[in-house]
Amino acid sequence: MTGVNNVPQKVAVVTGAGSGIGRAVSLGLAADGFDLVLVGRRLEPLQQTAAELMQGGRRPLIAPSDISDAHSTRELFERVQAEFGRLDLLFNNAGSNTRRVPLEELTAQEWQSVIDVNLTGAFLCTQQAFRLMKSQQPRGGRIINNGSVSARVPRPNSAAYTASKHAITGLTKATALEGRSHDIACGQIDIGNVDTAIGAHIARGTLQADGSIATEPTMPMRHVVDAVRYMASLPLDANVLSLTVMATRMPLVGRG
Repeated sequence: MTGVNNVPQKVAVVTGAGSGIGRAVSLGLAADGFDLVLVGRRLEPLQQTAAELMQGGRRPLIAPSDISDAHSTRELFERVQAEFGRLDLLFNNAGSNTRRVPLEELTAQEWQSVIDVNLTGAFLCTQQAFRLMKSQQPRGGRIINNGSVSARVPRPNSAAYTASKHAITGLTKATALEGRSHDIACGQIDIGNVDTAIGAHIARGTLQADGSIATEPTMPMRHVVDAVRYMASLPLDANVLSLTVMATRMPLVGRG
């Protein structure tokens, strides 16, 4: 698919696009001229994101998929190739968490469910994006992984989530290295205390390393969107390997 003057239209796949960061970033990327592929497990939230995009004159591709399943992920990217012929940006945003319980109470199934989405899902999408980005003309593209500040400074009772996000940092670096000779850039954004429905407990009060419950400052979603848009706007000969955007007064530095 081409735009004006036969310039290929920019195409972005956003996982977890049905709510929160995924929805907000999809709207931001659309404002920058990307055609959007909205990915998530549930159709209705994706339709809600699509409705907001269409109000702005964009017509996204809605693609319900289970990114933790290799077959489903392969079909997703085959559809992207069939519909658009190329992929310029993958935002590996989809994430999952589990009960906040002591490590010894976490079940193997709960552990696996987090790893399946947060790590395996990101890997499978990256693998398929690599295959498409390496073969398309012009070749190359960008992958942005949504990591977490918890990878370096975990909260209590977060073993599965923290381990998955720590592994994402390794995946980011390995992807950046392997992509270097194919014009594929990969970077990671680590977010601390953004205003989302799923993170509302942070402003109400959340468990601290010393066992106390304390409220923490949060920041508006627009700062995360602006950060991702900046990373996505760079030419492929420049890359943000790691970026942390956080509420200034959150107790991150010195946590614990």
